[in-house]
Parts: sequence; C-alpha cells; structure tokens
Amino acid sequence: MPFLKEIKQNIWLIAFVFIYIAVNMILTWNEFYYLNFLPVLVFFIFIAFTRLDILFFIIVFLTPLSIELIEFIHSSPIDFAIPTEPLLFGVMIIFLYKLIREGNIDRRIVNHPVSYAILFYLFWIFVTAITSSMPLVSFKFLLAKVWFIVTFYLLAIFIFKKTETIPLFIWCYALPMVFIVLYSIKRHMFYGLFDKQAAHSVMGPFFRDHTSYGAILAMLFFGVGGIIFRQGKNFLLKSISWIVLFILSAGLILSYTRAAWISVLFSFGIMIVTLLKIKFRYLLAGGIFILIVFMGQRTEIVHKLEKNKQDSSADLAEHVQSISNITTDDSNLERLNRWDAAFKMFKERPVFGWGPGTYTFNYAPFQSSQKKTLISTNFGDLGNAHSEYIGPLAESGVPGSISFLLIVIISLLTGFRVYYKIQDKKLKQVVLAYILAFITYLVHGSLNNFLDTDKASALFWGFIAVFVSLDIYYLHGKETSEPGSNSTVNKNTN
Repeated sequence: MPFLKEIKQNIWLIAFVFIYIAVNMILTWNEFYYLNFLPVLVFFIFIAFTRLDILFFIIVFLTPLSIELIEFIHSSPIDFAIPTEPLLFGVMIIFLYKLIREGNIDRRIVNHPVSYAILFYLFWIFVTAITSSMPLVSFKFLLAKVWFIVTFYLLAIFIFKKTETIPLFIWCYALPMVFIVLYSIKRHMFYGLFDKQAAHSVMGPFFRDHTSYGAILAMLFFGVGGIIFRQGKNFLLKSISWIVLFILSAGLILSYTRAAWISVLFSFGIMIVTLLKIKFRYLLAGGIFILIVFMGQRTEIVHKLEKNKQDSSADLAEHVQSISNITTDDSNLERLNRWDAAFKMFKERPVFGWGPGTYTFNYAPFQSSQKKTLISTNFGDLGNAHSEYIGPLAESGVPGSISFLLIVIISLLTGFRVYYKIQDKKLKQVVLAYILAFITYLVHGSLNNFLDTDKASALFWGFIAVFVSLDIYYLHGKETSEPGSNSTVNKNTN
C-alpha cells in the first residue's frame, strides 16, 4: 500500500518519464539523437541551482575537452566551444541573478584593485563595441569576456575561500589534459614522433593549433609542479603527481611551441630570483642596464638576427635556434607582418580602435606587400594579431591596451604580496607555482593571444581569482560581508 501511494503521488512524473522514453526511442530509431541530451541538461540545471561550486569544477574539467562548434557544423554563422561556453553563459546568468536578488555582495571583492582594473577593462570593451567597425562581432566578444570573468574570476573567488579547493582547480584541468597529451602522442607516433609538421595538428579537435596547446601545457607545468610539494609524505599522491607532470612535460616538448619553451625558461628565472630573495631595486637596476645596452647595440643585434637563417625544424636544437630567425622563418615573419598591420590600424584609430574582436576581419588591407609571407592571406582570415598587448591597440586603442596591462600588473603585485605574507609553507609553494604559471602566459602573450578562448581564460582568470581570494579571505581574516548562511550565493558555492 505505501508503494502504491508513492506511485499515486508521483503519477505525473512517472507518466512524463515513460512518455520521454517512448518518444526518445521513436526519434532515435529515426536517427534523431538530440533528445538524448535532455537528462544531461536537466542534471546541469539542477546542479546550477543547488551547487554552483560543483558545476564550476565540472566546467573546469570539461574545458580542455571542449570542441568548437564549427568542427561539427562547418557552415555555422557563429562559433563557440561546446559544452563549456553554453554552460558558462548559464552560470553567468544564475550567479548574477543570485547576487542581484540577495543584494549582499562582498564589497571587498568589488573594491579590490584587481576588480577595479577588470571593471575598467570591461567598460572600455563596451565603449569600443559601440564605436566598433563591426558592432555585432564586438558585442559577442564582450559577452564572452563577461561569462569568462564572472565564472572563472568572480565565482571562483568565493569558491577559493576554502583553500583546499585551490589545488583541486588545477587537478580538474590537468587530468583531462593528460588524456589529450596521450591522445596527441599516439597520433604523433603514426606520423613519426618527432615530425614537426604533425605537431601542428595532432592535438585537434581539442585545440586549434600547437601554439595554444603549448601555452596551456606551460601553465600546467608549473601548476602541477607546485602541487607535488603539497602532497607531503603521501607516496601514492606524489607518484601520481610526478607521472602527470612527466606526461605534461612530454606534451610540452612535442608541441614544438617555441613561445611556450621561452615562457617556461623565463618563469624558471623568476623562480630563482624569488627564492634567492633578490631585492627589487637590484632587479630594476639590472633591467635598466640591459635596456641601455640593447638600445646602444640595437643595430648590431638586428644585423645578428638577420644572419640567422635557421628555419623551424624537427630537430629540437635547430628549432630553438630558429626562434631568432627574422629573415627566412615564415612563422616569425608572419608574426611581424601581423604586428605591423596592427600598428597601422592603431595609427588610424588610436583611441577607440576598430572594435574588440575585429582585427581578423580588418587587418588584410593593412598588410605591406614587402612583409607578406608564404602563409599570409589577402582575405585576412587566418587568425589574430598574435599578441595580447599589441592586439588591443588595434582593436580598442590606447585605453584598451592600458586596461589589460593594469590587470596584469596589479594581479602580479597581488600574487607576490600574498606569497610573501602567507605563513602556510605548502600553500605558499602553491601560490608561487601559480604565479610562475601565470607569468608563462604573460610571456607567451607577447607572441600569441588566446584569451578569446575558454581554454586559456579558465587558467588566466582562475589564477587571478586565487590571488585575490587569498588576499581577501586568508590574509585579512575569514570574517566576511559576502552572502551569509541565508544567502543563495553561499548556498550555491559551499
């Protein structure tokens, strides 16, 4: 009798389930499979309204595995990463709705210098989207920036209040990357393990090319490396961490991404300087001295670079040597071509630029015939400005470039302040590792730009969120004015 009573009370739910099963069977028989995704959609909606923190880590886990829609629908008029970007859009709507409904936002987050820099950054993107040469493209660019920042920065700050979630963040990203690296190596072996040309595409369809793949692996190299020392004497966890680091390192080497290799070496230099506690004034004096020498010898240095005829190669030593080849290496020359076009675009519109996200559609007429390469295109449809610092100059003018530099500088200052003040030695090591991982992208960003993708944005904004969260909640006490025990946001992030 109790069983029959339960059935009677849930008769409509049971009827819906049976109808769904019957309809889905008929549609599947007729090769229409989309209704199979309904349970998955219902699951994500349920998680979104009950445990945003769990959904956050699910998104982080899925980010390396995301695939662009255009891979499935080649004629699609819009492109976004699935399943992550639809999930990010949903999280953005729900999280902002909860914050607005509760009206109880932690003002220390809003008033943090990093948040001010980000708000200025978004504000100027909005302004230049209005003045854009292609407003639709620019507002789509703005919307993507907002859902990246809301999820991987704003929501992440609340989640990282619990310091044990900070290593979990990098693990959720690193483990699926291990699968992608193994998948890439397997495809590599089909063409020949050290085939440079194969290295450009073996990571597809998960990554556009080897440069973005290498940038992510460089960040994870330090991110996972820092966690290894947090494992203490736990032999099993430490062994797994070393295995993961070894696989990621192999992927980094076989990516043939010179910018990623440079960024790792640069971060190692920063690590040595930090651990040796060399005072900032000495570093500043050394930097000024190097700059003076460079300016005094710039003609000789350029001539020396022009004599380098070594093209990119399958031989690792030769591939490294080709980094400074600005005479015959098409990859280097095309990058110079893109930068030259970006500066010409900037000179024509120095304040508002051509509009966020529009460089790809506008740079073709600004190419010089003398600087075009074998991989140049007259249609200007093969990528962006190849620089996180030069690109904004062309797209959003001087204020746009300054706004991004402010985020970078203030985030680094916050990260190092947290590192020097934090007392927990294991957490201190993790913070330094994340700073070094963050720096690898800042170095890589001088030669490429990937912050329009979910894969790079998750780590970039996530690292910044770690610095800010620890600065607010760890260094300055855990008493907060963020949503309390009755807050919907608190319920959804704890």
